[in-house]
Amino acid sequence: MIGYIVYYFASKIAILGQRFQKPPAMKYFTLPPSADLARYVRFFWVLEHELSDSEPYFHRTMADGCAEMIFHFKGRFDEILETNESEPSFHSGIHGQSQSFRRFVIGQDFGILGVYLYPYAVPALFGIPAVELSNQMPDLTTFLGQAGSELEERVMLAVDHASRINIISDFLRNCARNHETHEPAVFSIIGNVIRSNGVARIPDLAAQSFLSTRQFERKFLAFAGFSPKLFSRIIRFHSALNEYGNKDKSLTEIAYECGYYDQSHFIHDFKAFSGEHPKTYFSGNAEGMGYRDV
Repeated sequence: MIGYIVYYFASKIAILGQRFQKPPAMKYFTLPPSADLARYVRFFWVLEHELSDSEPYFHRTMADGCAEMIFHFKGRFDEILETNESEPSFHSGIHGQSQSFRRFVIGQDFGILGVYLYPYAVPALFGIPAVELSNQMPDLTTFLGQAGSELEERVMLAVDHASRINIISDFLRNCARNHETHEPAVFSIIGNVIRSNGVARIPDLAAQSFLSTRQFERKFLAFAGFSPKLFSRIIRFHSALNEYGNKDKSLTEIAYECGYYDQSHFIHDFKAFSGEHPKTYFSGNAEGMGYRDV
């Protein structure tokens, strides 16, 4: 009898332990591209999560000067529209460079593979001006036709991340051969803006290109998707995002170190590009930012 009682309570404790155990951790990591694709691909990234107690997960994408290919190899998000209604997002597609944020929700376990591109990769790989993709988010079939459908199917059927990345890499190599665009001066200048965290002066950039200001701005728009000024603002915003987790700096210090003239400009851009006040973001409680704590 005593043995039965001990077994009974041990079983109950085990069940309660399972019920209240900490949910599986979110997984987020990045992987570098092969050397031959490093000109176009900044990195690959993977985000995976198992939801607990059927609570939905909210994800937020922010303004970004770079485009990225997205593959939902597990689960499918709904996009939350400005009307608070929702509609199914794609299984795979391309998220063009954007100047605003989007919100998504999912109620099941999910896995995403992303290909984070340099902005000039859009014309170089796909043969269209980057500006045509700005603030757009087409699915792969709409964007690439039958080739997009076939790529999606192959990626979804792949057995692991390495296989998915190999499939995508081979596809991008083929795109590079078919649509190679030679604009080294503009490519280099866009890269300089990214490396300088958006603080490079536009007149100096124009002078480097040996073009008139109007010609420079037209070429920059075609290959970056935004005007030099807007692109620089978005890149500067991302330099601030990357200070997440730095507890040694105040918001004012982050603003000045990232090239903002004052805190009001910093707050204005941050809210416009993320939908959040910087204080909320840096508190660690912002919507959909849990992957930054991984």
